[in-house]
Amino acid sequence: MPTHVSSPVTPLPRIGPYALPNRAILAPMAGVTDRPFRQLCRELGAGLVVSEMVTADARLWHTRKSRQRLDHAGEPGPRDVQIAGGDPEMLAEAARLNVAQGAEIVDINMGCPAKKVCNKAAGSALLRDERLVAAILESVVAAVDVPVTLKIRTGWCSESRNGIRVAQLAEAAGIQALAVHGRTREQRYRGDAEYDTIAAIKQAVSLPIFANGDIDSAEKAARVLDYTKADAVMIGRGAQGNPWIFREIEHYLRTGAPLARPTPAEIAAVMHRHLEALHAFYGEHMGVRIARKHVGWYLATRPQAAALRARFNVLEQPSAQHRFVDTLAHDAPALASNGSNAA
Repeated sequence: MPTHVSSPVTPLPRIGPYALPNRAILAPMAGVTDRPFRQLCRELGAGLVVSEMVTADARLWHTRKSRQRLDHAGEPGPRDVQIAGGDPEMLAEAARLNVAQGAEIVDINMGCPAKKVCNKAAGSALLRDERLVAAILESVVAAVDVPVTLKIRTGWCSESRNGIRVAQLAEAAGIQALAVHGRTREQRYRGDAEYDTIAAIKQAVSLPIFANGDIDSAEKAARVLDYTKADAVMIGRGAQGNPWIFREIEHYLRTGAPLARPTPAEIAAVMHRHLEALHAFYGEHMGVRIARKHVGWYLATRPQAAALRARFNVLEQPSAQHRFVDTLAHDAPALASNGSNAA
């Protein structure tokens, strides 16, 4: 991909009636983009946030996990909910139920590469059956009066990279925006994302296109937008432990200059807010445990990251987790060997 960077001159993207404030979107990630993380990313500049994937089978919504994934209390709009499944009628009903619960955009998952999803003929497995893809899209669009969007990969494998045809089916069905991850399902997350297919899809349809895959900096976001002519970038793993990436992208695209990285004090303040939100949302017992993976991502680029993660992962009380962050801001190496697990 060329390294030339130019600021996008196209208008900011719209999803139906909703004009996005910038070109940086938080991707839906199961087990990651819960309400606390979505709210944090929105506060730090994400122009749109998308919920964790929710099964289209409403019979399973009574579980604690599903109830939490469906919880959008207090979130500003537009509230964007992703649904996953392989049956057109079930997906249509799931869309209707989510809209009744406050969803303002419904996103259909045809990009998840996980075996447990693909084995149920959902996620990226659907890309192998274009007739079923069309039936699902038409059914969901007809079921609700809010915008419906779609997330795909470039295809099932390198021999069946049919992203352009699926994009054309999406446009014909009335889909309002399309996110494309620059890998096939066969690749999962291996190798490098490619952007040629995303560029070709952008040329083939008039939908807003969101480029996804391996975008981990403001400079990379600008290069991808310039190369693909996509309308926005969708950030997944690049936001884990780095929710500041959204404001950095927005600033770089607007000014052409990098934004200063957050100070240690600001990082600590954001981590404290994130911990508080997790403890409140999940309750003390689950919140402490779920915080471990998020804090692990915050620590990933620090010296002695493995030792720090190990120290944090044995903490059992919210207060101990907060003290860890306080100590981290001043002396992370000392914390790795001398931290306290007291309540």
